[in-house]
Parts: sequence; structure tokens; C-alpha cells
Amino acid sequence: MLHLGWFVGRGYSVHAWNQPWSGSIGAEWASGELLIDLARAMDRACFDYLMIEDGSFVTDAYRGSSEWHLRNASTVPKLDPMPLVPLIGQATTHLGIVPTLTTGFYPPYLAARLAVTLDHLTRGRVGLNLVTAHNDRTAQNFGLERHYEHDLRYEMADEWLDVVNRLWESWEPDAIVADPATGLFADHRKVHPIEFEGRYYRSRGPLNAPPGPQRRPVICQAGGSPAGIAFAAKHADTIVARARGIAGAKAYRADATARMADLRRDPNSCKIMFCAAVVLGETMQEARDKKERLDRALAENLEPRLAQLSFLSGIDFSRFDLDAPLPDINTNASRSLTMLYTHGTGARTLREALSDPDSGGVDFVGTPDSVAAEMGEAIAEIGGDGFMITEGVTRRTIGEIADGLAPALQRRNLLRTGFNHTRFRDNLLEF
Repeated sequence: MLHLGWFVGRGYSVHAWNQPWSGSIGAEWASGELLIDLARAMDRACFDYLMIEDGSFVTDAYRGSSEWHLRNASTVPKLDPMPLVPLIGQATTHLGIVPTLTTGFYPPYLAARLAVTLDHLTRGRVGLNLVTAHNDRTAQNFGLERHYEHDLRYEMADEWLDVVNRLWESWEPDAIVADPATGLFADHRKVHPIEFEGRYYRSRGPLNAPPGPQRRPVICQAGGSPAGIAFAAKHADTIVARARGIAGAKAYRADATARMADLRRDPNSCKIMFCAAVVLGETMQEARDKKERLDRALAENLEPRLAQLSFLSGIDFSRFDLDAPLPDINTNASRSLTMLYTHGTGARTLREALSDPDSGGVDFVGTPDSVAAEMGEAIAEIGGDGFMITEGVTRRTIGEIADGLAPALQRRNLLRTGFNHTRFRDNLLEF
């Protein structure tokens, strides 16, 4: 049995703009209906959770301008996913909902209160994908000239989460009495200031909102650097990992599991989900032909990947010679993904790296049944726990995965056919 999620890598944004099967997304993207449709399908297919990426800047690293990204609706425009959470909660019954929140620019008290509110509104189905933000442009939107150094961001995030956890625990479980006979709603003796004074944060507390059904919302982390993995091993209930192929996923799991053991933490208390690209066809030949078309289109137009690397690194990749040896990249932005898509490909030149047909995760190509079988074999070799689908969101991909792949996994007893619990964490940690 494996866990399954969907990583919406473009966030609450314009999906598949100007691409086949994207419908009228250019006019309708801001309504959120596409992501709500995705959530309904995932809930029906018994996925564990939906994770929604986010960011708070307009990138201008590529060619020193925002033109390419705005022209192609790539990473911008983007709306805040937080208000979408209760709408998804109303449309679903069991699916975990994980918006992205940056520890760098959400004060701990504000974040703790927001998460508690969402947990109440979803009846215990919210999580937080904690990121430290990766870009100077984001930092400048919040009053800084430059973002904090990469590893320092995780040190600050560690203290940030300490504050948030204490705020969530500032109400004892039985603080709310709500007894009409005595007229007592909440017992003040069981609501406590936290009086936190750390190196980076201060907060008196208590939170003015009682804990939600989960008390502590599910914590998700997707950092791939050593600092990010260490943070995840200490705090996360689920990790979204991007590791190249089964061997890379196996090595990542071994590293994360060893770190948890060093912290005297049960590795079963954290589910590691590996990003997976899935290309499906009704026949094997159809799937292979589809993958070949995608690979050919990638090789014929390298600009989207040049722009993506510029976005991730904050470095203008258009200034590098495509056929020269790969340059050494030193970035204070997204280090792990920048390395994954450059030197991590094993390529000698930037052109070779950009033309690499692999997603950077675990790739599957075939019919729903053949992919289901391969997924079962892969997760057995990796050692668990599951996969995060990373396909672009269109109603076609939603149908292929939710109504094609998911039933094939269920027929092989690799995916649950129903939920035994009402809360996100309980379902996530059930097996």
C-alpha cells in the first residue's frame, strides 16, 4: 500500500496556458475552479493530500526582465492559496489540503492563528508546506535588501516553528468547557502565555484561538539541501522529495531515515513522498509515442528550462554558453533544485542538461495498469512511502490520474479504496 498526493507546482496560478487541453484557463484561472475540480477528483480517488506551491514575487532574473514569465504566465500571476483552502474543504470530505507558507515572512503568531482557523474550517484536514522563501526579490517585497543566507533561513525556521508549536499548545485540551449550566465557556487557568524570547523571535502568547481538531496541523517540508533535509527530519509529518530515479529516491530515504533515527524519532511518523512524472496511454505504444513527442518538444525549445533555472537560482541563465562546460553555480536561492537540473543530470554542457528528458524525479511511462505495477515495485525497492504526482493540471491529466491510474493502483491493492479516519494526520499515519 502506498500514499499518493499531487504537487501543484505552479500554485494558484494559470495552468497550461496556451497549451492543448487547457480549455478557457486564461479567462477563468482566478476562480479556483480548476484546483477545486482537481481536489474533488483526488478525494474520490482516495489520495492523501493536495499540496499547493506559492511565491510572493515577480521574477526578473531571466534576461533581466519579467517579460518572458508574464508573456507565458509562468510563475506569475499567482494568487494566495490560503483563501482557497476552505473552499476545497467544502468540496471534499477526506483529502488533506496543504498550502505553502513561508516562515521568513509570516510572523509566528499570524501563521499559528491562520493555521488553527483553517484546521477548524476543514474539520482537521489542513497542513502547512513550510518554505523559507528563496529569492531576493521576495525579501525586497518584505522590506529587506537581500534575503538571509540559505542555511541561516533554516536556523530561523527552526526557532519559528518552536514559537508556533508553543502557541498551538497554549490552550490545554480541556480549556473549553462550554457549560450552559455554569455559564463557563473557557477556563482561564488552562490558557497560558508562552513568554518566548529567542534569538530571532519573541512572542508573549497565548494564541487567542483554540487549537483545531488536529491541535498541530500536518507539517510538510520539501527542502532538498542538507539544511532542508535536517529541518524536515526534525519537524515534518510528511516530506515531498525530488530525487532522480529509484536509486536517488532510495538514497534520499536512507539519509532522511538516518537523520530521524539520530533524533530518536520513529521514521514511521513521517511519510516521504517522491515526486513522480507520469505519462499515460491506452497502450504502451501510445504512451511511448506521447513521451517521445514531449521529449522532442523539450529539445527543440530550451527557453522554458532556461527561464525556470533563472527563476530557481536568481541567476540569468541566458548569459551562459549552451555548449560550453557547465558553469559552477553558486546561489543563495534554491540550491538543491538548481543543482538537480544542472550538474545533477550528469551532463557536460548546459545544452545537454536542458535537453535531459527526465523530470528530475521518478518517471513512469505506460498504461495505467503497467504504471501501477511499476509504482508498486518502485516503492517496494525504495522502502516507502508514496508518490507526489507532478503533472501539469488540466482536466485531461486530472481524469487520466484520478480515473485511470488510481483505479489501477486500487485493483492491485496498492492504494486505499476508502478512508478510515476523518482527520488528515490520522489517514496519513495509518500505514
